[in-house]
Amino acid sequence: MLRDDDRALLARPLYAFLTVAPRGDRWPAPRPVWFEVTGDGDLQMFSLPDAPKLDRLREHSRASVVVAAPPGEPEHWVSVEGPVTVHDEGGAELADRLAARYWTFEDPSHAGLLEEWRAGGVVRIVLRPEVVHRFSA
Repeated sequence: MLRDDDRALLARPLYAFLTVAPRGDRWPAPRPVWFEVTGDGDLQMFSLPDAPKLDRLREHSRASVVVAAPPGEPEHWVSVEGPVTVHDEGGAELADRLAARYWTFEDPSHAGLLEEWRAGGVVRIVLRPEVVHRFSA
C-alpha cells in the first residue's frame, strides 16, 4: 500500500495527526502523535492507557492518520486509514524508540517524561492501512 516516496516521508520525525471516531455529537478532532512505520507497512503509535481516544478506538476500531512535509518544502502529504488494534505489550519499547527519534535528550525533563510514560503502562496502537491517499508537488 505504501510507496517508496510515502515511506521516505513517514521515516522522518514528523507529527502524524490521528483522527478517531468522535463521541456523541462532537466532531472528529485530530491529535498530533509520534509514530513509526513497521516493516509490514503498519503505523504504530503509543498512548497512556487512560486516554479518551483508546475508549473510542475500542468502540470503533478504525482511524486515520495524516502526515505532511513541513512548511518551506514542496507540498507532500500521506493520508492513511484503516482498522486499528490496541496492544498492552510493546508500548514502552515503542515509546523508547520514538523518544530517541523525536528528542535529543538535551532537556532533562524529557527523560523524566519518558519514565512517567513507562510507569504509566503505555499501550501500542497499530493502524493497518486499507486506504492510502497522497499528494506530492
